[in-house]
Amino acid sequence: MDALKDRIVAVTGGGTGIGEGIATALAAAGCRVTIGGRRLEKLQSAAQSMTGPHPVRCHTIDVADAASIEAFFDDVTQNVGDVDILVNSAGINIQNRTMAEMAPEDWERVLQINATGAYRCMHRVLPAMRKRRDGLIVNISSVAGKRAISLGGVVYCASKFAMTALGTAVSNEVREEGVRITNVYPGEVNTPILENRPVKVSDEHKASILQPEDIASVVLSICALPPRANVPEIVIKPTRQEWV
Repeated sequence: MDALKDRIVAVTGGGTGIGEGIATALAAAGCRVTIGGRRLEKLQSAAQSMTGPHPVRCHTIDVADAASIEAFFDDVTQNVGDVDILVNSAGINIQNRTMAEMAPEDWERVLQINATGAYRCMHRVLPAMRKRRDGLIVNISSVAGKRAISLGGVVYCASKFAMTALGTAVSNEVREEGVRITNVYPGEVNTPILENRPVKVSDEHKASILQPEDIASVVLSICALPPRANVPEIVIKPTRQEWV
């Protein structure tokens, strides 16, 4: 993992769940990590639990707010440097997931965070990556971004399909400029997003599905690859989860 030493990393949604797991792994590998999220206390608590040669930095970010995105990346650039690795892990889902139950306002809110938020973060870091002809963006999508499954719901699937297309299209655009983009499609993962399931998830079920550290292991391996190697997309799911 020497290739990751001192690499500058920004992780959105880094205070909980998959984002926290990835930030923990990258900090331990020697990266200079900044985690972002809407709740500063969550970020600070997560950062204090992470170990590595560099203290993990915290800065609030609301990926539904363009000004907040700018403030987050300005902080990273001014205090650490240009981002080498961006992990887009901020995302939400809602309880009323069917077309019949979902309000139009929920559609707009989920798309704003899951799809437009990822786009704006990519838009912010790509110019510097293209200029120096190096950089990696990891989009945490979902198997719901590969298959329109009822478990994810209408708007979550739509937003993750959008993230999938975004990552693939931009990757094709920048492939000759040394910039790599990876779409990661996790299956069921034991994260706080489960609290928004229409049906309560049991502790037994939570223990049987993927854990954040499982996703982090995969992302860590992708980040450690040499610049000549790109993983365009990868699916990781619980052994027991169906894949059709």
